[in-house]
Amino acid sequence: MAALIILAAGASSRMGFPKQTLLYKGRTLLEITIEAGLKSKCRPVTVVLGANSEKIEPGIKDYPINIIHNPDWETGMGSSIALAIKGIQNDTSINQAVIMLCDQPFVTSRLIDSMLYKQQETNKRIIACNYKDTIGVPVLFNRALFDELIGLQGQEGA
Repeated sequence: MAALIILAAGASSRMGFPKQTLLYKGRTLLEITIEAGLKSKCRPVTVVLGANSEKIEPGIKDYPINIIHNPDWETGMGSSIALAIKGIQNDTSINQAVIMLCDQPFVTSRLIDSMLYKQQETNKRIIACNYKDTIGVPVLFNRALFDELIGLQGQEGA
């Protein structure tokens, strides 16, 4: 089984308001991301909140997701990834985790599921997306890498 982790703890300081609540086609960016995750084969779906959680959480609390709060969100993305992986690590039925960002409205359940299939096909420990000559999120990590992800700190990404 694969878990899905949505990183939504950042302050969006350049925007001046939480980008998680930015509307696109009548829904927030975070809602669109959650819905794609829930339509995928991933379970559980976990959202990591931090800054502005009091403004963001009311809009997502009715979804069948796990919400965790990162008290160290200001230290950077690494702390959110580590916290989320710690939250799923003890569930031995989870053998991989897909990590994505809250502001990816074009990521679909089909893309997420294709990453799961690609991992089964290739048996690679990491499956990442490639766009505009950049490798990035969403990205799938095999359980064998969970300890390394838990060791992330500060601004370190996975």
